[in-house]
Amino acid sequence: MSTRGLTAVVLAAGEGTRLRPLTSNRPKPMLPAATKPILEHVFDQLIDSGITDITVVVGYGRNRVQAHFGPTYRNVPLTYVTQEKQLGTGHALLAAESSVDGPFLVLYGDQLVGSRLIDDVSNTHDASDDAVATLGLVQRSDVAGYGGVILDDETGRVSDLVEDPTDDRNYRLNAGVYIVEQDIFDAIRAAKPRTGEHSFVDGISELLKSGRDVRGVVSDGVWVDATYPWDLLDVSFELFEEGIVDGERSSAISESATIHDSAVIREPVVIDDDCEIGPGAVVGPSVCLGANVTVGSGAVVERSVIDADTRIGQNGTVIGCVTGVGVTVGPGTTIPGGPGDVRVGDRVFEDEDLGALLADRVHDQGGNTYVPGAIVGSDTVVEAGATVRGTVSEGTEVRS
Repeated sequence: MSTRGLTAVVLAAGEGTRLRPLTSNRPKPMLPAATKPILEHVFDQLIDSGITDITVVVGYGRNRVQAHFGPTYRNVPLTYVTQEKQLGTGHALLAAESSVDGPFLVLYGDQLVGSRLIDDVSNTHDASDDAVATLGLVQRSDVAGYGGVILDDETGRVSDLVEDPTDDRNYRLNAGVYIVEQDIFDAIRAAKPRTGEHSFVDGISELLKSGRDVRGVVSDGVWVDATYPWDLLDVSFELFEEGIVDGERSSAISESATIHDSAVIREPVVIDDDCEIGPGAVVGPSVCLGANVTVGSGAVVERSVIDADTRIGQNGTVIGCVTGVGVTVGPGTTIPGGPGDVRVGDRVFEDEDLGALLADRVHDQGGNTYVPGAIVGSDTVVEAGATVRGTVSEGTEVRS
């Protein structure tokens, strides 16, 4: 079985609550990796693997997805099905049941996976006569917080799946790339819901419990998950490292960008359409500037993902930063970079490499300093001369 002729089902219905406040206005799959939505990279890798039919399960923010991509992408038709309520990944897959026939590929629209990983899963499933599911796995020293898989290396059979494992067995990390047969739908329905949600992985476990053959393959292919705000930096940096930012290039500078002769560009960078970089500014390395971003004279931007329509004022310093759209960083403001302690919900993650996250339309008036790990909600105004730390709720006025 090559991937040609297979339908791919891409699960893109979730919000991504751990990436708030960036997901307050758009779904997680539409957040940027380099300067394109993560979901666009997912589609690219599927098509590069030979997929010619894609079903997209949408839900939260579905209009943003459908308006961006329309009915086709790179001449491949996109079929949209809606998960009306967010009742788990298994529930999302059930929404696509009528759209698929025979074996099909399943993956998540908010994870960066390479075409090699997709091909490895396809080839392994093809080599098995009786597998009802084949899982793509990657080798990681720590699988805590993800799905762990126990694999018999000799037979290639999966014997156990554990969400967020805490014991010391030899787990492989579940990379979220699957080929499954039609049996998966009844298995999902048979699995007992947890906290009111139907889990796709629980459906796989149900197949195991009933004695069905579930296979796994450990791949060296690209896999990066964007779970937390700092992961958006890692996703973009992985694209740089793999040289797949723009086709085969590790850097890309739009012809419509305006870069002053005295500005310094340190590759790798992605500089999108209509960006303007002023005299004496330094951009890079590892910087992604979305469309219509302005970097003022003398400003320094390093290791950052700056989304569209953002303005960085003159002599500003922006390091290790993720922004939403339409952000203003005023003149002389300093975001010195991580590591810092970052609060996500009720958890604090220590020493994460995040200078700051500024959500959509944050307006920084200039001369401000950001303590590493600061998260600023959308539509917040930061008055000149302030020190910003911790988590700032959306619509707040931060005074000096």
